[in-house]
Amino acid sequence: MITAIAPGSYDPVTNGHIDVITRAAGIFDRVVVGVVGSPTHKTPTFSLDERVAFLKEALAGRENVEVDVFSELVVEFARKWKAKAIVKGLRVISDFEWEFQMNQLNRTLAPEVETVYVMASPQVSFVSSSGVKEIAAFGGDVSALVPAPVARRLAELFPDGRPGTPERPGE
Repeated sequence: MITAIAPGSYDPVTNGHIDVITRAAGIFDRVVVGVVGSPTHKTPTFSLDERVAFLKEALAGRENVEVDVFSELVVEFARKWKAKAIVKGLRVISDFEWEFQMNQLNRTLAPEVETVYVMASPQVSFVSSSGVKEIAAFGGDVSALVPAPVARRLAELFPDGRPGTPERPGE
């Protein structure tokens, strides 16, 4: 059995994530979606329990997909599951730059674990968790971008949206 892991913060899970995970599940015998318990580079909007529940509901019925939580290095999580691959989605060039660095670090730590990149489908290539949260925060409809439970929860968090327009970073 060839196992792959699909690690991320999934804050929140988007239809882009579901696309990549579903396609990976068609390639590998088992895909373990690893939810980072406490990301070091950002503070999650959603609790760990919510992120896991969103994923489990969105991936229900996919027999070879499991969801687990991790707080160790990605390569240690891969070893725990005896995974031969780390699956990552790529949307734009900037994703590649970051993922290239992570790949090199992971290969140094665990040369036996390959990283496999799945290009985002055109319909979801523009979707990001941060973009979804910003749209929702300003009262926009994100129902086409995320699973229904996520869209409902974002509407609860931002019932009226914030006034004004989004600012560009640094302004």
